[in-house]
Formats: sequence, C-alpha cells, structure tokens
Amino acid sequence: MSRWLSVIGLTERGLAGLSAEARQLIDQAELLIGGERHLALVPAGKAERQSWASPLRLTVEEILRWRGRPVVVLASGDPMWFGVGVTLARHVAREEMRILPQVSAFTLAAARLGWSLADTDCLTLHGRPLELLNGAVFPGARLLLLTDDGAAPALIARRLTELGYGSSRVMALEHMDGPTEAAVEHAAAEWGQRRTADLNTVAVECRAEPGAAVRARVPGLPDDAFQHDGQLTKREIRAAALAKLMPLPGALLWDVGAGCGSIAIEWMRAARGSRAIAIESEPERVTLIEMNRRALGTPKLAIVAGEAPAALDGLAQPDAVFLGGGVATAGLIERCWEALPSGGRLVAHAVTVESETRLAGFRAACNGDLTRISVQRAEPIGPHLAWRPLRPVTQLAAVKP
Repeated sequence: MSRWLSVIGLTERGLAGLSAEARQLIDQAELLIGGERHLALVPAGKAERQSWASPLRLTVEEILRWRGRPVVVLASGDPMWFGVGVTLARHVAREEMRILPQVSAFTLAAARLGWSLADTDCLTLHGRPLELLNGAVFPGARLLLLTDDGAAPALIARRLTELGYGSSRVMALEHMDGPTEAAVEHAAAEWGQRRTADLNTVAVECRAEPGAAVRARVPGLPDDAFQHDGQLTKREIRAAALAKLMPLPGALLWDVGAGCGSIAIEWMRAARGSRAIAIESEPERVTLIEMNRRALGTPKLAIVAGEAPAALDGLAQPDAVFLGGGVATAGLIERCWEALPSGGRLVAHAVTVESETRLAGFRAACNGDLTRISVQRAEPIGPHLAWRPLRPVTQLAAVKP
C-alpha cells in the first residue's frame, strides 16, 4: 500500500517554512488533522479538517478509518520528539507513512541560548506530572522543557524554589521562529505569578542553594530520602540489588512486596524511560509509595495494591523482578521466575532463616548466585564511635537462560 499518511512538522513560519513536497502533500490531502493553532496556519482547501479529540485515541481511530486515502497530520516541529508521530507509528506500518520533520523546539532553544543540545536534558511536561522535574534537577544541569501553557513557567519556577534551586536561571522562550518571538527571564525565586505566551519552551540552568537536596541518579539514595515505616531496603543493600537487576531504558521491573517503593523508584531514576510496577498489599505502604514516587521524580511508577502472587495476574511481562519480602510464600518465587523472559533478571532477598532456606532451595532451579551481605555503620556512643551492624541479608541473583 502507498504511503497514505503524512505527518508534517510545522514551526511558527507556517507554510512558508515547508518544503515543496510538504506543501504538495497538504494540497492533495482529503483529511487534514491538527491542533487549532496548526490548522489556522494552513489556508482552507478541499480537505476535510478535524482537530484532536480528547482522548487522543479517538482521533487515532478516525485516522485509521481513512486508511488508504491521503491523510495529513500537522504537528509541532519534529513529530518524533515527544510528538504525535511517535503515537501514530505504533498504529501505522512504517511503509504506509511518511514523516517530514521541521526544526524542533529543543533545537531552536539550544540555538537561541548557545547550549550544546547533547549536554542538555530535554523533557516534556506537556500533559505530564510536574513531579517529573524532581528527578531531573541537579547542580549545573541544563534543562529544556516543553510545557502546557503560559502558566507553566511560574509552576516550574515555584517547584525549583521548593527544591532549593531558587537562584536557578529560568527562561521562557515564546513563539520561537515566528514574528512575535520573545523571551522572558528571571531567577526561579523571583518569577512570582508571571504568565507568558501559551506557546513557550522553558530553559533552566540549575543552581543549587545551600542546603538543597542533591539526589544522584545512580542507585544508593540515602535512606532518609524515602518516607518509610522502617521496612526499607537499606542504602548499601539497595545499591547491590540494583546492580544485579541492571536497569535499562524501556525495561520493566516488578517490585514485589515493594514496601515504600525504594527499589522501583531507584530503578526508574537510574535509566531514563525505564518502567516499574510496585506491588504492595499494605494500604499504609501504598500511601508511602505514592508520596515517594512524586517527591523523587518518578510519578509514572505504577502501583498495584494487592498480595502476590495473585496480584501478579494480568501484569505486563517484566524484564526484571525484585522480591524483597514474602520469599517464604508458597509458589511466589516460582511465579516470579516463570514470568521472566529469556535473559530476565531475578533478585530476591531474605532476612529470616525460613526465607533464607527457601532461597537456598530454589538456587539449583535457577542456577543463581547466593550472596550474604553484611553492613556495619559507625554510629556515636557517647563521645566515641562504634560499629552498629545492620541485619544481614541473603541475596539470590539469577539470569533466566
């Protein structure tokens, strides 16, 4: 079948910024789809026009009903960088669509600021939780952020100030590449309630103030970074577990018996684009997971409130499983191992004699490695320091053949 679907990127220049090929495709289209702003940039023609519906899938379904007829979708800049082209590519075969990108907002912003795009974190907050910002901020970071509207820069500045980055430089770049292009710049703490043009991209140079919490992305956050009730995989042991779990972009983790969610949260922080599901049966701990995922910048962490193994039914296949509690539960470790694909990783921890015996018995079935981890921390006793041991943990780590 011919390439019936064309996804065309636009900048504020409208048709004047398009190639002859892109303009011809728009002229020949029978259906033209885009946001109101994009449709307004294209003069009326023979094509039927539709704006995006809510939810978006309704318009995607409509596009698929036109399969085989010339359809053009108008998008912002580069449709494959946090754009609708990514969504459409999941539903339409590559040989049935063409994508004609323009310069992205990120590229335009980097050019205006003289920033190296390779050294800048490019994120979207458009239709996404503001808490994503919590996981991106660190001293010296340069961020480019796509936003929802003119109120977003003030929200971003307020969040930076709350995180201890009030002296950060915040710039809202409005209507880039258009006749009304402008920029607004203030320190985060001085931004106040200023509103900008709805079409804006926010640039941030992160500057930490004294006392700001600095959170590394490598595993091993301090224990006090998490709200917990004492049931927490301690920092040193958590880092060892994540080293064996191997977080990778796009990979899915099941954190079974998640407690406060520390393993799942650190998994998602370690690899941008990774996914995790925290399975926890205690309602109070589910609440802790919800608090921690927002505070530590992983609001997309999925939570399943229920008791494993029954709560695992129907979940997407994991690439890795962490079993931090309930090892002695009949059939649980077998269920987790069975769920993994070839190459999937299992890490299970035991602190009781019974659960340790269970891991030792399962080791032969998975050909895994058993490790006993013992950690001691120096703590004050009066004017002196003494070693205080943490409870030893037995770890089983295995890769499925």
